[in-house]
Amino acid sequence: MKRGKMTKKILILPGDGIGPEIVAEAVKVLEALQTNHGLEIELDHGLVGGAAYDATGSPLPDETLEKATACDAILLGAVGGHKWESLDIAVRPEKGLLGLRANLALFSNLRPAILYPQLADASTLKAEVVSGLDIMIVRELTGGIYFGQPRGIRTLDNGEKQGFNTLIYKESEIERIGRSAFEIAMKRDKRVCSVDKANVLECTELWREVMIRVAKEYPEIELSHMYVDNAAMQLVRAPKQFDVMVTTNMFGDILSDCAAMLTGSIGMLPSASLDANGKGMYEPIHGSAPDIARQGIANPLATILSVAMLLRYSLDQTAMAGRIEAAVNKVLDDGLRTADIHTEDARQVSTSEMGDAIIAALN
Repeated sequence: MKRGKMTKKILILPGDGIGPEIVAEAVKVLEALQTNHGLEIELDHGLVGGAAYDATGSPLPDETLEKATACDAILLGAVGGHKWESLDIAVRPEKGLLGLRANLALFSNLRPAILYPQLADASTLKAEVVSGLDIMIVRELTGGIYFGQPRGIRTLDNGEKQGFNTLIYKESEIERIGRSAFEIAMKRDKRVCSVDKANVLECTELWREVMIRVAKEYPEIELSHMYVDNAAMQLVRAPKQFDVMVTTNMFGDILSDCAAMLTGSIGMLPSASLDANGKGMYEPIHGSAPDIARQGIANPLATILSVAMLLRYSLDQTAMAGRIEAAVNKVLDDGLRTADIHTEDARQVSTSEMGDAIIAALN
């Protein structure tokens, strides 16, 4: 297909486990928007994670990185699985994901935790605690303990092994993730809770200091602070107190999964990882779930909703993003559920049947 000036190029990276199954349904949605609703896109495909390692010996082949650098947005499935756990850490599937984030400078990770009213009973918390839940967790993604140096495992003089990692943040890294969170909050309820561990970690003492400074640029925003252990407790006790939460790489990794389960299923939640110019990589926040791969029972809705985020944040196609979200709501209203969100009064459907239902709702 000839690529016109307005055509946007999207790189599809299915990855491992259930990745190929759920991404296939999301691609059907993109193709339906392209065919029936005038979305001007060109799809490219590549390997990442364990699938890439099996084919090339690298979890992030040069060809994939070149395609990722050249495209306008990336749709990723999931990486990893038991098959590759014995590999050296340098070539494990997760290194492909981390490599994409680092090489593309995708520093701002947006993880919404939204409870669809149709799924209130699927949450393990009481309906009155989670009903109406709508939180955006903004996680710093390219710094912190996951990337800090030095790191490794060494042998001490007495022969005992010692593992070590470094938590490190520069002011500039904290400033840019802070601004990302404040800008998002300006479009929401104008409240930001910065999560740290400033009482024991000097690095996050600096985090708090910089957040306070950046907040002065946003006088309309109400900034609060919370230690990460208390934040985890408060997410379970009274989650609706939060609007936007901003935090470090590791804390955000943990808290966003905690928040995901408030909504009833981690299979419902998308995410975006953005650079400074709005280019992004979009993926469901759940893992590769190799135990249910190729069984046709995985929930594709988080991946399909990741497409909605892709359209909204990288392609500036807000109306089409809304069309996808409306289709998801309609399908849930119609009582269709994959196994992870199934209840007695609903109709259980397969991965592909859920994708087909979304297409029908779109059209």
